[in-house]
Amino acid sequence: MADNDASGQLAALVDQISTIIVGKRPQIEDCVACMLAGGHLLIEDVPGVGKTTLAHALAVSLGLKFSRVQFTADLMPSDLVGVSVYERSKEAFVFHQGPVFAQVLLADEINRAGPKTQSALLEAMEEHQVTVENETRALPRPFFVIATQNPVDQLGTYPLPESQLDRFLMCITLGYPDRASERALLAGEDRRGAIERLRPVMTPPSLAAAQALVHKVHAADALLDYLQALIAATRSGQWFAEGLSPRAGIAWLRAARARAMMARRNYVAPDDLQAIATQTIAHRLVPVAGAGRGRVEQVRAMIESVALP
Repeated sequence: MADNDASGQLAALVDQISTIIVGKRPQIEDCVACMLAGGHLLIEDVPGVGKTTLAHALAVSLGLKFSRVQFTADLMPSDLVGVSVYERSKEAFVFHQGPVFAQVLLADEINRAGPKTQSALLEAMEEHQVTVENETRALPRPFFVIATQNPVDQLGTYPLPESQLDRFLMCITLGYPDRASERALLAGEDRRGAIERLRPVMTPPSLAAAQALVHKVHAADALLDYLQALIAATRSGQWFAEGLSPRAGIAWLRAARARAMMARRNYVAPDDLQAIATQTIAHRLVPVAGAGRGRVEQVRAMIESVALP
């Protein structure tokens, strides 16, 4: 697939999803960039702002198998990955796949499940496989997790551990729609009916080809110097309690490459690193005590303090 063909298809993908999730184009672009970079997405928001609809519209627009799991306190790992059941007719145990065997998995309210179930999802996200009864089973390709998380001050939530937060390439918030967009939603048809009429604008092979092109987006030495300076700033102790890991730095660059490709460029610019920073690194960092700012505001302040190359 040529670069221009891929960029055109990605733009068409964003356009189509924007007809379903009205007034949230920047967030849709983040979602597509996350998938293009081969990562997973965490959405932290209140119920009812379109998280499930976004995941479903993305899957349909890409011709991918979609599955949704409602995470609850009593959800067991077997409810997610599957279980072997003895079938008398075959005189053997037969494995029945769980909902994790999908190409786009919506893990709804992930922080309402216990740590054991969260860990089962962690293996799937990191290894693209699950282990059931000492047997490893590969997951479909592509495999993209969109997890939603309730605000941590709500009752019945289990905060995600740092190790699992680090597995999400991006964390975004959809937020409430503006007045014009909300009016369009109120006056328009049901979103589920609109999704049923969507047609794929990309295929799984074309998505895989686009993902392969992301690695070819050029990052100049000066750009890498700038990225290292930003990473060093997170580790200085001035802004955050602990800095970014090397894996987080690689993820940041991968997300910036995906954003550059979606902008029809074959090179990464400093603007790409800056534009994707809060979505990619804020959830991995904790501001120093007494900072007086949240994670997102602290990341922005830090970036402003680092000189451009």
